[in-house]
Amino acid sequence: MEAVRVREFDGHDRVKVIELWRGCGVIRPWNDPNLDIDRKLAVDDAMFFVAALGSDVIGSVMAGYDGHRG
Repeated sequence: MEAVRVREFDGHDRVKVIELWRGCGVIRPWNDPNLDIDRKLAVDDAMFFVAALGSDVIGSVMAGYDGHRG
C-alpha cells in the first residue's frame, strides 16, 4: 500500500490542485484559482503544501496568505 506524502507545492501541481479545489467546491466565481495561486507565490511561497498519493494530489493547505484559503 502506498503512503500519502505531504510536500511543498510545486508549479507542476497547479492543474491538479485546481482540479482538487473544483471537486471540493471551494472555488468561487469571483476568485480565479490561478490568480489565487499566483498571489500566494508572489507574496510568500512558503506554507503551501500538497498531499500526494502517487501522482494524484488528494489534499492541499495554503497558509500565511490572507485568510482566503487555509
